Amino acid sequence: MVSYLQVEGLVKSFGDRVLFENLSLGVGEGQRIGLIAKNGTGKTTLLNIIAGREDYEAGRITFRRDLKVAYLEQNPAFPEGTTVLDACFLADSPALRAVAAYEQAVASADEDVLHRAMAEMDAQDAWNYESRVKQILTQLKIKDFDQPTGQLSGGQVKRVALANALIAEPDLLILDEPTNHLDLEMTEWLEEYLAHTRLSLLMVTHDRYFLDRVCSDIVEIDDRQAYVYHGNYSLYLEKRQQRLDAADAQRERDNNLYRTELEWIRRQPQARGTKARSRVESFGELEERLRKRRESGDVRLDVKAAYIGKKIFEVRGLSKRFGDKVILDGFDYRFARYEKMGIVGDNGTGKSTFIKMLMGLVQPDAGTIDIGETVRFGYYSQDGLSFDDGAKVIDVVTEIAEHIELGEGRRLSASQFLQYFLFTAQTQYDYVEKLSGGERRRLYLCTVLMRNPNFLVLDEPTNDLDIMTLQVLEEFLQGYGGCLIVISHDRYFMDKVADHLLVFQGGGQIKDFPGNYSDYLEWKRLKESEERAAGSRENKKIQEKQMPKQSSAPSGKRKRTYQENREMERLEQEIPQLEQEKAELERLLGSGSLSVGELTAKSVRIGEVIALIDEKSMRWLELSEIAG
Repeated sequence: MVSYLQVEGLVKSFGDRVLFENLSLGVGEGQRIGLIAKNGTGKTTLLNIIAGREDYEAGRITFRRDLKVAYLEQNPAFPEGTTVLDACFLADSPALRAVAAYEQAVASADEDVLHRAMAEMDAQDAWNYESRVKQILTQLKIKDFDQPTGQLSGGQVKRVALANALIAEPDLLILDEPTNHLDLEMTEWLEEYLAHTRLSLLMVTHDRYFLDRVCSDIVEIDDRQAYVYHGNYSLYLEKRQQRLDAADAQRERDNNLYRTELEWIRRQPQARGTKARSRVESFGELEERLRKRRESGDVRLDVKAAYIGKKIFEVRGLSKRFGDKVILDGFDYRFARYEKMGIVGDNGTGKSTFIKMLMGLVQPDAGTIDIGETVRFGYYSQDGLSFDDGAKVIDVVTEIAEHIELGEGRRLSASQFLQYFLFTAQTQYDYVEKLSGGERRRLYLCTVLMRNPNFLVLDEPTNDLDIMTLQVLEEFLQGYGGCLIVISHDRYFMDKVADHLLVFQGGGQIKDFPGNYSDYLEWKRLKESEERAAGSRENKKIQEKQMPKQSSAPSGKRKRTYQENREMERLEQEIPQLEQEKAELERLLGSGSLSVGELTAKSVRIGEVIALIDEKSMRWLELSEIAG
């Protein structure tokens, strides 16, 4: 395997906080690596260092000569006044350089220069560059190509930046949370695109289905080191558990040794000899190793929710619109005790607005919301919570409560609760200003849970949370004794925590679906397939009505006409040709050799070919049932 990138002995710290200590990893040709770590351990910092955006104290980073690299930042920005289309011409790629050279050649009116520029445009397949850009933007639901990027939402800017990275067709693509702000359709398109390209990939994402379907390797950063696992996310979970089991066995051996050495230390008034001093030093190293393991223990929560009565909430005739856009239209729903509901739907269909109406932050145009007297909401919003940067992490939580009840007389202190949510004893006394974006979201989550609500309302809680925290939160919500409403595009998370769904379909239409997210997606695909089949049958009926009726022969079954025989012969030639084209398209789509534009065009074409095969095969069967 050709090496594209080598990171060797990397050292990076912020003040007294060491992120990486002699960290090494590599990316080879065709490798698609997912980077996993707790928030605050330096995932984004590592990507920034590799992309040349941040400095480091020691180590070496080596790229293959002439390697084309594209980087999607977590929070991208474009120059002021840049339009959406202009932003996608900021990429550095051979095709874009060919376009720029061609435009200069046209302006120069030098015939030789123009011929060379046109030859380069041919070589780089750059004539349809703009149309390829527009295809990708459309897939990412950005349709106003002339809109200034300054008028876009943060999510839209991220999608434009993603299009910019993809159109560059790099050898190595570095992605920081690429699925944030993508709905399901966009995420599945990106999965399909990345799975069928030849580019190498290094990315950070919390979307575990995405990791499973796209990545060939997983790199976990833990205790300032990188651990490499060959295989996708599912294989990583198995191999990581094996590593943790081995670590548990080592911990048990270390604990036994610690007890023995502690007894020896207590018996020795002073270590005079060289061997004795060496033994004391080894004891100190062992003690430090055990302390680190205690601080990085796994999170397990079994919090007792406050009592909640039988009456939860009921909405009657709820309606809401913004101008001509209908969000809710006479919606009725009665929430049951201990219900765990997921809310899904495309962006802009009103999911967050519904939540804000429930929380009293937005008023409905019509209808009522009747909430039970015992309900105590805990609301986690997309907007987050503004903290005092000068406060310590522990103080933020103790201002809410000194402890949280676990039931049966057990309780957790605020410090223990923070440690369960992966804030080490040292980090708890850090100032908020030192926290990463993901750590701030984790602290915000702690402030919501620390209030011990009996009804949790979580609006996109998975954004910016690391996978370890998500696993903790899933475990907590699965055992949670209260009610739950959660909005999320994270399919893996929703499958774990929601037992049924409200699907916001747009135009005020809401469907109550009795199953998890994967069940709904499968149902949706089957429904769309049935609708396509029904459409084909309806078209066939219309065509039959439009065809001139043949007079029936007096003696039984009629025979095929001359025209029908000719049609059947033609179908017998066309169907194998279409089957051959379908096989070739499948080969090309699976080869990883297509450009973005070719991939999009051939994906559309294979759908057309399959529909033609079905239509012509059905017609051939109809004709074959008529006597020749």
